[in-house]
Amino acid sequence: MSLARDVDSYLRHVSIERGLSANTVAAYRRDLEGYAAWLEANQVTEAPDVAQAHIIEFLRELGAREDAPLTASSLARVLSSIRGFHRFLVEEGRVHVDVARDVKPPKLPATLPKALTIEQVEALLAAAAGDTPQRLRDRALLELLYATGARVSEAVALNVDDIVDTDVVRLRGKGDKERIVPVGSFARDAIDAYLVRARPLLSARGRATPALFLGLRGQRVSRQNAWLILQGTAERAGLAAHVSPHTLRHSFATHLLQGGADVRVVQELLGHASVATTQIYTHLTADTLRDMYTTAHPRARG
Repeated sequence: MSLARDVDSYLRHVSIERGLSANTVAAYRRDLEGYAAWLEANQVTEAPDVAQAHIIEFLRELGAREDAPLTASSLARVLSSIRGFHRFLVEEGRVHVDVARDVKPPKLPATLPKALTIEQVEALLAAAAGDTPQRLRDRALLELLYATGARVSEAVALNVDDIVDTDVVRLRGKGDKERIVPVGSFARDAIDAYLVRARPLLSARGRATPALFLGLRGQRVSRQNAWLILQGTAERAGLAAHVSPHTLRHSFATHLLQGGADVRVVQELLGHASVATTQIYTHLTADTLRDMYTTAHPRARG
């Protein structure tokens, strides 16, 4: 049986017996057809002839090619497809050794989150100001995102009752874990103005809902709505950099740490399960300090 037929057998297996989605099967097909074609071009036409070195070289070429080289994350996805394929070959008795089992995925580069400066955040929030119901809602939403570091999914899922004693918000994060986060005075004022002057008007346009943030037809604001609200406000603020709801979450954490907050406190506020996830922000602030030192200290540069 040729490698191409082995790939077809595996794709039928994951589609029919494992019930994977059409999109997932299509992704496996792209990865494995390219893999099989590369092997055959290198005179490897039968599954028992594939060696670990072939897989390593295939991944190396994908990452080093001149025309659209794959990123580390894409290479890791391709390797995942290859591993599943070779496990299947062993289970079906086509080969006796899983040559993909010990192949290491390429290391993902350490990426630091991008944060806005405090001045940029202030410009963004100022651009949301206004007296219309829509602007009052937008200002309240953006102030709350920056004040609490909430994920956008957490913010749009809020109900009015989740605002506790006006200065604390109850957020439900991943795994439906609940956490309590303080709300600063600017966000409190913006939310109060929205609740008194805007939400009743928006609520009257639709069916009764406990949702905190409402759309123009009285329905709960969606994640996509929140993204569009932020994008429109960023454009009015003249912010050239790409700004997403997660940018405000990054900015919240970075500014807290720059202000002297303990990393474990920030971990609790963000709802991270592990402090290691939060510590990436300490790397960011360390880089900022290093840049400032190099620029300012008379003997920092040779």
